Amino acid sequence: MVAECKMIIKPLFNGLIGAASLLVLYFSAIGLISGWPFAVAQFYQFWYFILALAFGFGIQVGLYTYLKDAVHHNASRGIVAFSGTTSTAAMISCCAHYLVGILPIIGISGAISLISQYQIEIFWFGLAVNTISIIYIVSRIINAQRQ
Repeated sequence: MVAECKMIIKPLFNGLIGAASLLVLYFSAIGLISGWPFAVAQFYQFWYFILALAFGFGIQVGLYTYLKDAVHHNASRGIVAFSGTTSTAAMISCCAHYLVGILPIIGISGAISLISQYQIEIFWFGLAVNTISIIYIVSRIINAQRQ
C-alpha cells in the first residue's frame, strides 16, 4: 500500500513543481522585461493558454517521473525537455514584442515583431507539442507495462 502511494505521490508532486516552475519562469521573464503590472495584465489576457501550457508541462513531468520510477526507462527525457522549452517559449512569446524597447537591434526587433504577430499560433503550437508529448509518454508507460 505504501509503495503504491509513493508511486502516485512522487509523480504528482514533481508535476506540480514542474508546472509551478514554468509559471515562475514566465512571471520572472515578463516581469523583468516589462514590469510586474504588465506581467499580471498579460497573464489575465492569456491565462487560459498560460495555465494550459504550464499544467501540460507539469503532467509531462509527472508522467516522466512515473515512467522512470515504475519501469526505469529514461528514453522520454528528451521529449519532456523539448516540450518544456516549447511551452516556455510559447508563454514568453505573449509579451516578447516588448523587448523592442530594451533591445533596439534591428534583427532582434524583426524577430520580436514576427513573434508578436503570431503569438496565438505559437501558443497553439506549444499546446500541440504538450499534447503529443503526453500521448507519447503515456504510450511508453503502456508499452513498458505490457512487457
